[in-house]
Amino acid sequence: MKPKHRRMVLLGCAGLVLAGAVALVMTALQENIVFFRSPTDVVEKKVEAGRRFRIGGLVEEGSVKRLPGGATVEFKVTDTRNTVRIAYKGILPDLFREGQGIVAQGTLRPDGVFLASEVLAKHDEKYMPPEVADALKKSGHWKKDKKAGAKGGANGSYK
Repeated sequence: MKPKHRRMVLLGCAGLVLAGAVALVMTALQENIVFFRSPTDVVEKKVEAGRRFRIGGLVEEGSVKRLPGGATVEFKVTDTRNTVRIAYKGILPDLFREGQGIVAQGTLRPDGVFLASEVLAKHDEKYMPPEVADALKKSGHWKKDKKAGAKGGANGSYK
């Protein structure tokens, strides 16, 4: 085999190995991608059951209930247009309370209840996760607060 042919075969093999590595990395990353959805997105777009995603909004007043056994908590999250029931087994963050913004990660059960594996609460009264703020802006329940100046998040408040 001539040196030119050997070099072409070597480059072809290297290209195949590189393409295989890129394909493996892309499939591994695709399994870890988690999209954000608002309660309205979940209700209107009929997100398929079993798919992992994040949902965010405000914890509805009077909706927090501890189920018998004490480890599971159910509550409703709203973007003021639609509401989704969430079930979470574990210890809620210290800042979790009704009327506060949260983001939960998990899957949607076939019965429409979101089974959360993780619940995150906002860390002070001026910060709201950008995804939650965007959902509230889209629903028309957001007004700009001139005093709010937290960095790293959406500034403002909700009506």
